[in-house]
Parts: sequence; C-alpha cells; structure tokens
Amino acid sequence: MNKKLFAFEKIVRKSAAYAKSAIIEECIIHPFDERDIHPKLPPEVRSLFDDGHFSQASFEAFKYIDKLIQQLSRESETGYKLMMNVFSEKTPKIKLTPCSSNSEKDEQMGYRFLFAGSILAIRNPRGHEYGVEDDPDMCLDHLSLASLLLRRIEKAGHKLD
Repeated sequence: MNKKLFAFEKIVRKSAAYAKSAIIEECIIHPFDERDIHPKLPPEVRSLFDDGHFSQASFEAFKYIDKLIQQLSRESETGYKLMMNVFSEKTPKIKLTPCSSNSEKDEQMGYRFLFAGSILAIRNPRGHEYGVEDDPDMCLDHLSLASLLLRRIEKAGHKLD
C-alpha cells in the first residue's frame, strides 16, 4: 500500500473516531445544562422532566417560584395577587430596581407582569386542569422563563432557598 495513502487513511480514521466521540459527548449533555436551567429549582423538577412528566415539571417550577416570592415578601397571598402586590412599581415589597427613574419603574412593572403572567399562564392550568400536556421543548421553554425570573431575583440581591 502506498505510504501516502496509508497516512491519509489513518487521518481519516482518526477524524471519524474523533467526530464519533464528539457526537457521543454532545448527546450526553442534559437539556437542563444546554438551556442553563437554574440550579436552585427543586431537584424533583429535573426528575419529573427526565421521567417524561413535562407538565408536572413546569408546574413544580412555578409552584417553587410562587412559594419563594411568598417567603421573600413575608406575604400570605399566593399566585397572581401575590405577584401583583409584591412587585408593584409604586410600593414594591420586592424591589428589582431602585424604582427612581421612569425606566426603572417600567422594568419593575414589566417583571411584575412577567411573574404574574407566568403564574396565570403556566402554573395555574397545570395545577387546576386535567390533561394539560407539554412536550419536552415547551417544558424547557417554561423552565427557561422560570430561570430568568430566578436570576432576576438574585440580581436584585435576594437569596434563593
């Protein structure tokens, strides 16, 4: 066999083996790591996701957010009313911004609606209705939103339990 052809064949075989191992490594990355899902979400969220219970995983994530906001604000309300009260731009119990400029007030109000809206649109149907089904991508989208909300709470200086 020609030495140049042999050398070329060795290179091709090595690159194929390398590509195969790269593909295997890529497949091993969990979707939570790929999407940078917040690590403070309860472990059962990941377990439910891994077991194919996507709607329940979404529900548990937003139930956690509801309870977290309740604890941080020391309020007894839950759900939509809690979020609208706690994140008020006029008298916030949890300040995400200093609320001194119009932009800061707008951001506070925007997050107020994101928190309240996520409870209404994601948590409530999964907690009150029967047969709500999510696919893995929808669940990961929900968990990405939950992660964004949790990171915003952290950025404002609040500790997550």
